Amino acid sequence: MIEPITIDPIGVVHSDFTKSGHVRIDVPRSSIEIFPQYSQALWRISEHSHIWVIGWFHESKRDALRVVPRINPELGEYGVFGLRAFMRPNPIGLTAVKLVKVEDNILTVDGLDFIEGTPVIDLKPYYEPDIIFSPGTPYIKPREPKMLEETIFKAALNHHQEECEQLDLAVKMCLAAEEIFGHLHAPDLQVHVVGSLCLADVIQGICKARLANPRRFSFEYNPDKAMSCWENKQHRATICLKPEAGLGLQPDQPHQALFDIKVWDKAE
Repeated sequence: MIEPITIDPIGVVHSDFTKSGHVRIDVPRSSIEIFPQYSQALWRISEHSHIWVIGWFHESKRDALRVVPRINPELGEYGVFGLRAFMRPNPIGLTAVKLVKVEDNILTVDGLDFIEGTPVIDLKPYYEPDIIFSPGTPYIKPREPKMLEETIFKAALNHHQEECEQLDLAVKMCLAAEEIFGHLHAPDLQVHVVGSLCLADVIQGICKARLANPRRFSFEYNPDKAMSCWENKQHRATICLKPEAGLGLQPDQPHQALFDIKVWDKAE
């Protein structure tokens, strides 16, 4: 018989994000107050750009073992150990965040999807070995197009580390490809980019396509073009920026209006 485990919170979250049970991608900047008796444990934490925050979802139910994904209930049930569901036997939350600043026992962070008042039970630094660039995952596609765009944008920004016009263009190009191919991380989906270094970097980061093992990604530098070619066992497609569209890319511009898109069915 395993003895019960007692966990004492080491801090608490302060956030404008107050509603539990809601999935959000565009989470606000928030702070973590570390209790005074643990403040010495923060020594030199500011040397890290990102940290893991482990919290206790104190408002979540603990009796569910199977749930449907909140971002798309049409996908059917998953066991809670196969999702980042809030409801689970031990409602422990884990999120990687950007550490913006440290002031005494207050940490200001970006990307923390914990609500106001969430007990924090541990902090751990994010290290390079934590990265798995191209993991195998099920495709849990958000039902709402806006959430899909926000998810792709977040992946792009996490990889590229700065927002620029080429990042926005790559996000929209990948949205167009997703309409054709679905899961952009699929191991049989080949991606070839012709364009700037930033365009190629962002598309590779979104698609998690490696140069080898297996080879899914290739690139041709041409600062005067913005094109991507996609291919799997069923389809081949080219997505090319219209010359007139590149004169003034707007963040809210629909991706359908930006590109000349050609699709071939390889079975034909």
